[in-house]
Amino acid sequence: MQDAGKHKVVVVGAGFAGLQCLHSLKHAAVSITLIDRRNHHLFQPLLYQVATTVLATSEIAWPIRHLFRDRPEVETLLGEVVGVDREACCVVLEDGARVPYDTLVLATGSRHAYFGKDQWEPFAPGLKTLEDATTIRRRMLLAFERAEREPDPEVRDALLTFAIVGAGPTGVELAGTIAELAHHTLPREFRRIDTRTSRILLVEAGARVLPAFSEGLSAYARTALERLGVEVLLGQPVTDCGPDGIRVGAVDIACRTVIWAAGVQASPAAKWLGVDADRAGRVAVRPDLCLPQDERIFVIGDTAAVRRPDGTFVPGLAPAAKQQGAYVARLIRQRLDGTPPSGPFRYRHQGNLATIGRRAAIIEYGRFRMKGGLAWWIWGLAHIYFLIGTRSRLAVAWSWLWIYLSGLQSARLITQREQPKS
Repeated sequence: MQDAGKHKVVVVGAGFAGLQCLHSLKHAAVSITLIDRRNHHLFQPLLYQVATTVLATSEIAWPIRHLFRDRPEVETLLGEVVGVDREACCVVLEDGARVPYDTLVLATGSRHAYFGKDQWEPFAPGLKTLEDATTIRRRMLLAFERAEREPDPEVRDALLTFAIVGAGPTGVELAGTIAELAHHTLPREFRRIDTRTSRILLVEAGARVLPAFSEGLSAYARTALERLGVEVLLGQPVTDCGPDGIRVGAVDIACRTVIWAAGVQASPAAKWLGVDADRAGRVAVRPDLCLPQDERIFVIGDTAAVRRPDGTFVPGLAPAAKQQGAYVARLIRQRLDGTPPSGPFRYRHQGNLATIGRRAAIIEYGRFRMKGGLAWWIWGLAHIYFLIGTRSRLAVAWSWLWIYLSGLQSARLITQREQPKS
C-alpha cells in the first residue's frame, strides 16, 4: 500500500525513460503512480521484427503490473492523460480523474510524423506501437494472399510492391527483413505467384541510408540491402501517397503496402503544460531536465529537447532515455535528502547499431567500426541482454537461431480483418 504522507511522484509513460526512473527510485522515500494508456511496456527496438513476422508480440512486451508486482509503493493506472493542472499540481485524465503530484515526470515518447501530410497515415502506417506492428504485418501478408488470387498482372505487381519511406535504422531493418521474407521464406508456400518477383523499395529524401553512421558503413549498408534485392531510391522525397501507391519526385509507383519510417513527432506534452514546443513537438528543458517554468516537472525521453554542451540535441534513442530516467531519479533522491544536486545531465553515447537482414549488421562506437556477420551476432546479443526476463531472452534467442539456420519466419499470422482504406 502507498503511504499518503510520502512525497508523491507521478510518472506518465512506461517506456524506457519512465521505467528506468521507477527502477532507480526503488527504496526511495516516495510513493509512485505510473500512468500509461497501454498496459504493457514495449521493447521498441525490436518492434520491426513483429511487423515482419520474425517475433510474436509477447516476446517484446510485458504487462506493466507484472513488472511492479513486488513494489507496493508503485500504483499503476491505465488511463489517457489529456492535461496537466500546474497550479493544482494534478495530472488530468480523459475520464476527468485528477491525479495529484509533488513531482511529475513526463516520459510520454513520440509518434511518427508526416511533415504536415497527416492524410497519408491511413495508407502509410508508421511503427511505434504493437498495434502499428500488427497492422503492418497484416497488410503485408494480405498483399501476398490477394496477389495469389489476382488475375490482373498490373494489380498483382502493385500488390507485390512494398515501399518503405525513410532510410534510418527502422527503414533499413524493415526493408532487409521484408526482402528476406519475400525472396527466401515464402517462395515455396505459394502456387500461382512467385514471391521472389516482389519489389521492395526503400525511399529516402536524403543523400544516403543511415545518415547517423559514417559514410563507409552507410555505403556498406546500401550494398548489403541491394544484395538482398532491395531497390534503394536516394535523394527523392515522397510527394504524394494514396490507396494506389506513392509518388517519388514526379514518378508514380503503384504499390499497395507502404510503411512510414521517415520522422517522429513528440507526444502533446507541451500542450498539456502550456509551453512552446520545437518543430518535432518536443519540450525545451533545463540542463537538469526540469521544465524551465516549474522545477517540480521533469520532461524526459523523446518528449524532451535536451541540448548537449556542443549545441546538438541528445538523440531519441533507448540508451539516452534510460540515462535520463536514472538521472531524474537520482535528482529526486537528492532533493528529498537535502544533498546538493550532482550537476547537469550528461549523455554518454553508447554507439549506433543497425541490422540488415539476418546475417549482417553495422556497429559504430567512436572510432570503432564493425560490419558483417560478427556485427550481427554482437547486435543480437546486445538486444537480448536488454530484454526483460529470462523467458523473453530465451524465446527471442531461439527464434533468431531458428531463422538464422533455416531462413523460416514463423510468426506469420493474420489476426484481424483488414479494414478498407479511406
